[in-house]
Amino acid sequence: MMLGLAGVHQQINLCNESLMLERLPACGKFFEEMMKKVDSKKWCNLTEFITYYNIFTQCTEREANDASCFWPNPLAESFITGIHKQFFLNCTLDNVHWEDPPDEILIPLILIPVMLTCAMIMLVVWCSKRSDILG
Repeated sequence: MMLGLAGVHQQINLCNESLMLERLPACGKFFEEMMKKVDSKKWCNLTEFITYYNIFTQCTEREANDASCFWPNPLAESFITGIHKQFFLNCTLDNVHWEDPPDEILIPLILIPVMLTCAMIMLVVWCSKRSDILG
């Protein structure tokens, strides 16, 4: 398809989704082979496989671009999500239960800034009343 804009012709390639979907599994296969080198107990530790994941991501981006598709796109994201479900399904973080610190710590953390603010306000007011003597 050729579009003309101010005398300039630009070729617009449409996304070849079938080509992209045909090529993406090669990226997944490579990632799967690399993940076999990592102990499955360490699959939730990103530092153990970050290089492999980076190569996988670059591969999916390259294949999408070669098929004239934007990356990420819904089809590529769906494929990547499938890989995540295959390898990282059990890596969900436990819900962190946040608690307030003990009162011995919390009370000073609240009172010290409040007292300093009050002291600074009093100092400013006192200095402004005494400006004739101090200045």
